[in-house]
Amino acid sequence: MPGENLSRDEARERAALLSVDGYDVSLDVRSAVGDRAAEAEPRTFRSVTTVRFRCNEPGASSFADLLAPSVTAVSLNGRDLDPSEVFDGSRILLEDLAAENELIVDARCAYSRTGEGLHRFVDPEDGEVYLYTQYEPADSRRVFAGFEQPDLKAPFRFEVRAPEEWTVWSNGVGERTDGVWRFAETKPISTYITCVVAGPYHHVTDVYTRDLGDGATLEIPLGAMCRKGLAPYFDADDVFLITKQGLDFFHDHFDYPYPFGKYDQAFVPEYNLGAMENPGLVTFREEYVFRGKVTRASYEARATVILHEMAHMWFGDLVTMVWWDDLWLKESFADFMGTFANVGATRFSDAWITFANRRKAWAYRADQLPSTHPITADIRDLQDAKLNFDGITYAKGASVLKQLVAYVGQDAFLEGARRYFKRHAYGNTRLGDLLSVLAETSGRDMAGWSRSWLQTAGVNSLTPQVLLDPQGRIDELAVLQEAAETHPELRPHRVAIGLYRREGDRVVRYARTETDVDGPRTVVTELAGAQAPDLVLVNDDDLTYCKIRFDETSLATLREQLGGLTDPLARALCWSALWNLTRDALLPASDFVDLVTRFAHRESDIGVLQMLHAWADSALVHYAPQVWRPTGEEALARIAVRDLRAAEPGSGHQLAWARFFASVASSAADLELLQALLDGTAKIDGLEVDQELRWAFLEPLAAHGVADESALAAELARDDTASGKRHQVRCLAARPSAAVKAQAWAQLMESDTLSNAMEEATIAGFAQPSQRELLAPYAQKYFAAIERIWAERSIQSAMNVVKGLFPSLQDSPQTLAATDAWLAAHESAAPALRRLVLEARDDLARSLRAQAFGAEAAAAPSD
Repeated sequence: MPGENLSRDEARERAALLSVDGYDVSLDVRSAVGDRAAEAEPRTFRSVTTVRFRCNEPGASSFADLLAPSVTAVSLNGRDLDPSEVFDGSRILLEDLAAENELIVDARCAYSRTGEGLHRFVDPEDGEVYLYTQYEPADSRRVFAGFEQPDLKAPFRFEVRAPEEWTVWSNGVGERTDGVWRFAETKPISTYITCVVAGPYHHVTDVYTRDLGDGATLEIPLGAMCRKGLAPYFDADDVFLITKQGLDFFHDHFDYPYPFGKYDQAFVPEYNLGAMENPGLVTFREEYVFRGKVTRASYEARATVILHEMAHMWFGDLVTMVWWDDLWLKESFADFMGTFANVGATRFSDAWITFANRRKAWAYRADQLPSTHPITADIRDLQDAKLNFDGITYAKGASVLKQLVAYVGQDAFLEGARRYFKRHAYGNTRLGDLLSVLAETSGRDMAGWSRSWLQTAGVNSLTPQVLLDPQGRIDELAVLQEAAETHPELRPHRVAIGLYRREGDRVVRYARTETDVDGPRTVVTELAGAQAPDLVLVNDDDLTYCKIRFDETSLATLREQLGGLTDPLARALCWSALWNLTRDALLPASDFVDLVTRFAHRESDIGVLQMLHAWADSALVHYAPQVWRPTGEEALARIAVRDLRAAEPGSGHQLAWARFFASVASSAADLELLQALLDGTAKIDGLEVDQELRWAFLEPLAAHGVADESALAAELARDDTASGKRHQVRCLAARPSAAVKAQAWAQLMESDTLSNAMEEATIAGFAQPSQRELLAPYAQKYFAAIERIWAERSIQSAMNVVKGLFPSLQDSPQTLAATDAWLAAHESAAPALRRLVLEARDDLARSLRAQAFGAEAAAAPSD
């Protein structure tokens, strides 16, 4: 639609022209209930927006943003405008502006099925309707008319007419009078972080109090909500515990009181993000309400997300980037602060281990794609912005901030943050605004640091080089730094270098030093004369962002005694480094799988263990030569059963091994065991096969043709809930039948009636690694359809389809050639679409390189 994809240049021009004084938004969502299934048009609601704004060039023209099926009336400064003349489906033309203006827009807006705008969900369990909004980066225009860019902040007042039995929440405190919910005016905030949640939600309250000294007390009302169907599982007490610990932590460190009054947290259905930092009303995907038993890692992950969103109240909401180029000013900081606060304030004191092992893996992958970009990115338009919520902006940015803390010192870093908040409260900033306060507090060269870390792309590799003297001690230890040819920047790194030695079946650190690594080769003089190490870890304690490499002695030690590393963070870093070697075709995938089979059972950190399971599965599916896959599959299934039976009864490790076993089970005997565990004819001491685990067991049974449609229908009858329906849809699409695949394909590609949650479930079920031949015909169909899909669907739905259905399981040179042919023939396709295809192409090429390397290694004569 013309004008829907707002450009940075247009936003700059509009921000230079306009200043917004306030919004009054009135929504009538009573149409959300009632049977209107027979209507041909999409279900809509009434939205009336009044915007007061100034124009510093009277007589100039501009536009407001609105994505709506129809506009009933438009009034500018008391002058009625013809909607058919001024509204083109995405923009409202505003001509002859005065110095002070009032715009009133009365529109019919559409409820969303994709999680973009005002999402409407009908709970299949009880027929109740639930609404919530999600706007990032630019979907408030699907709900009300406005100026949809982050630097045109304004106060907002919302009022909502809703069904009598509902409760409604927004950013401000609300109350119902005369049948209308009216909410207190907000502080100046950006359009994309306004929010409305409405429906018969289960709601729990609490309060946070803090002594501010001098007799003053800060009191913040807390709320938490979820669907009624999830109420029996909702552990609001733990949500409130983490919330209070986080508020204490950020008040201690930021010296700026939480600025948005109340603090509600809504866990909502069919959410297409992890969470969203709407001030005063944070929204989360409801999967963080755990219906079954989960591991400690799941609770840690939820706590990290709660604290990530809380950090946004300062980094992002109080102080907001001018445009999406500086998205990192909120996301990188929130990602760093989420783990920083988790370690410093909650029971999850080992959260940096999870960060090093899991979060940074996301960054390393993203930073080696052809679409990698500097942390401070070049965001031309909203489609660029949508795709830049990625591993660079989040995880690499957070990793670089961890390096920044090591570079300037924690005290200087936090003092810089405090000055930044006070200096720019309720305003918008760019990169230089933050760097200036950090330069003030640290006295360090922030411009040089920024050029190296924020304004260049790519990841460096650090490799130890050890020279020994005749007595077997270190004569010289150097660190070699390398960069990719495409991104040759060598960066300054503040690193810790650890020396480890074998002591029986243990590998322990006996020396450590911190130093600055710069340039291609850095000699570490502090370690000269030390005893010869069995392992050198060049990024011990994970201070910097780099790929760790090993010298031959260190790699040999890991091959023989990886499980003996006594420090859990060091062990996690070594596992991560070995995974990067596998992805880079420097370690055969079969060797990585072998390491998992020999050492994963000794992993104490449950989050690391679950990451190892995921990596082993990926190594088998994508990086191992085809001829070796059955061997690897059998080996992983064998140790999964072994360690499932050996794990402490009822432990998180037992649950993790049970889920991993389900993911690799394929033999008749393994599938029989899964079926017997489902039926209750087999039992493993301490393993409770709850409803969520039942679905985990059913998916491989469905994918291998053991569980048919009737079995899945029976399971849905047992779990006739929204969650159960999603699981059933995934399992149905997983069945090994040409007719099943054709039906799933048609639902995804020839219709857009699926909600985002059902779309995601169908995609997940469709692509089964055990069904490569069955899926082969869809490779050509994929390339024939994706440009049409991109043009017809919302960007979120289109992204799901283009990413999720790329034929990565057809891992052959022919598929690579077909991808290249599409790219060559579609040079003028939407840049965001080309980016997704280029990323998928890169993953495929990486898989083929790793497979070829593994085949060569297997064929090479052994020593």
